Amino acid sequence: MTDAAPERADADASAPAPTRAPSRPRPAVRSPRRRARELALQGLYQWLLARTEPARIEAVLRDQDGFAKADREHLDALLHGTIAGQEALDAQLARHLDRAAAQLSPIEHGVLLIGAYELTHCVDVPYRVVINEAVELAKTFGGTDGHKFVNGVLDKAAAALRPAEVAAAPARRQPPR
Repeated sequence: MTDAAPERADADASAPAPTRAPSRPRPAVRSPRRRARELALQGLYQWLLARTEPARIEAVLRDQDGFAKADREHLDALLHGTIAGQEALDAQLARHLDRAAAQLSPIEHGVLLIGAYELTHCVDVPYRVVINEAVELAKTFGGTDGHKFVNGVLDKAAAALRPAEVAAAPARRQPPR
């Protein structure tokens, strides 16, 4: 009886290891507002590169997957508001940039414009949500470390554009040193 156990152990060792099915990432559930921000960024990208007319951009966006699930009112506000107010938004952002807006990638520029627009005109959206959503857009569509740049710029812009809200926010706990 004692010989049987080692044989079984050896047999188990020589058997191929069971394989697990590769785990698939769950599809991200996007809120209607997040989808609106994604579509607005796609539209701004087209506008920044080619100065395409907003009506034509809207027609292209209507054909995008998930358009029906987007918060249409927020999408319209972001797209048209950032295009109409681009110069003023760039002026607000310029105080916190280390280079001219024209030197930014179109993705980073678009994300920053959306963030600055929301900080300025969408006071119902908490500033931390604005920054987080912009960082997520930059992670999804931008370069490797673009989200860090976006985070830094919008953090400074939030302090200038919404000083009372930023001051009233509870401080993040810092790890003990």
